Amino acid sequence: MTAQRLTPAGETPDTGIPSVLAAGMTMAERYEWHQAQLRRHPVSRRNFLRGSTAAAAVAALGVSPFGRRAYAQDAALTVANRRVGYGTDASSQLRLSAQLNRSPGRTKVFLDHGPTPGLGATVEAEIRNLVTQIPDDDGGVLAAEQFYAHAPVDGLPGRMPHFYQWRTEDGFVSDVRSAATAMPSARNAVGWFRFTMMGDQGTDQTPLLPPGLAPGIYDDSYYKPDNDPAVAHTDNVLGQIIASRPDFHVLAGDIAYADPSGMGRPAKFIRKGNPPKGFDKFNPYVWDVYLGSIEASASTTPWMFATGNHDMEAAYPVHGYGGHLARLDFPGNGPSGCPSVYTFTYGNVAVLSLDANDVSYEITANTGYSGGSQNTWVERTLAAHRADPDIDFIVCFFHHCAYATVADHASDGGVRAAWVSLFDRYQVDLVLQGHNHAFERSDPVRGGAPTRVAADNSIVYPETDGTVYYTVGSAGRPRYNFQPGELESYRGHELPDTFVPNSYVWTADGGKQAEGVGWSRVRFRNYAFIRVDVRPGALVSEMDVTAVDEYGREFDKVTYRRQVRA
Repeated sequence: MTAQRLTPAGETPDTGIPSVLAAGMTMAERYEWHQAQLRRHPVSRRNFLRGSTAAAAVAALGVSPFGRRAYAQDAALTVANRRVGYGTDASSQLRLSAQLNRSPGRTKVFLDHGPTPGLGATVEAEIRNLVTQIPDDDGGVLAAEQFYAHAPVDGLPGRMPHFYQWRTEDGFVSDVRSAATAMPSARNAVGWFRFTMMGDQGTDQTPLLPPGLAPGIYDDSYYKPDNDPAVAHTDNVLGQIIASRPDFHVLAGDIAYADPSGMGRPAKFIRKGNPPKGFDKFNPYVWDVYLGSIEASASTTPWMFATGNHDMEAAYPVHGYGGHLARLDFPGNGPSGCPSVYTFTYGNVAVLSLDANDVSYEITANTGYSGGSQNTWVERTLAAHRADPDIDFIVCFFHHCAYATVADHASDGGVRAAWVSLFDRYQVDLVLQGHNHAFERSDPVRGGAPTRVAADNSIVYPETDGTVYYTVGSAGRPRYNFQPGELESYRGHELPDTFVPNSYVWTADGGKQAEGVGWSRVRFRNYAFIRVDVRPGALVSEMDVTAVDEYGREFDKVTYRRQVRA
């Protein structure tokens, strides 16, 4: 293993590797450590089933969609945690997935679908069996099996609702729901549409497996009654997204937090109580709860994910993304070996999901894993979108921040070095980031400096003004602070001067380089998301980006305007 600097504690999920080793390991090396450990401590089928509570998933009414029965092999086979996303061609392809409550064995699972609630077509689902094994505090191994059904549907008309239900061969039938493909990009087909975005979501519900977990051990039970003591912030934000009725939704990484703390310490699975000092925790069943929590939206609205640092899970191969490949569907049109790097178009907007773990200077467990292929793909893809006369706006979303002043992570110089010059060259309109648990918006930036003040309700012309960077890591995880002495500034509370003298940017050697910041325009230290309304036009196209808090209150809005090319 080649020596490299330490990854900061608390920023990558730790699944049982001594910290003196893990801190300098890549995700691929961490996975190999796990495999060697398991070879030295083989698990019998009997003990595997005991550890996984008979091939478990979640199992309690109100937390699990599967009811009160234990996740046992004799339980009736059911399907829940439904989700829909786009395929490679978003205007003609949907990718539907769901979770099974147990192994289907030889029982087939089907997706019935069609252009009306009468359905009419059927495809047999692919079943992906995800096996997780991590060290346990009783000296054994926590073993889990989870089963996910996936079904592609291709050849659909653009922006038309398509109805579906999940069905098992032995009698289970879900209710019928519908989702729509993307609007085609042809000028004569485009109309008004909306999408939403946030990052750093997680869940506030406690998994029931393995048994005996207390609230706050493997969930986000950090809730403080600083706003509404009755409802968790994560639920509030999700409720507002649902109420916004977006055509699609994007999430900029740090999805479920199956490792809620990520302390970078030598971990064993802790079955009960708080882990003792020197241990960390990872629980794959958090994903069951998470996927259930977003089903109300994700089963009818395409959710498109990027990956963050908490999404690198060393129990799995493919640089820690093997769990995502079992649970989620990505369009698959990015560079080889980078599953969460892809692009899709919706009407006159091109969207790119990028993997900032590959370029980060702050958190290096996956830095450089693509061997430069991601950056080559980003340049080629941006050039193609900007040359397309049917595309007006380009939006990039990813996790680590190129421009942010929040004290915990601030700006990542690796992201800047890899992509900012490309964003300038190809006139990217919006860059949407997470990682820092707050809301922040920049003024338009080009060449690393602000070009003008963009106050609330202003109009920005990205072709000449530059790119605006949003940090929206405010979907529900605990809030971060801004720099000492740095104040919030948002609608109704604007500061006359938003200059930040004491921010910083991460450098290639893992240090923090101090920088004074003149580009930070809006800062809001509370829970929020953004709502983007796009109005394609014949001569001029516009895009309103509105910041909305967890109670539906708007606190910032900018209109982006572009002349339509002939």
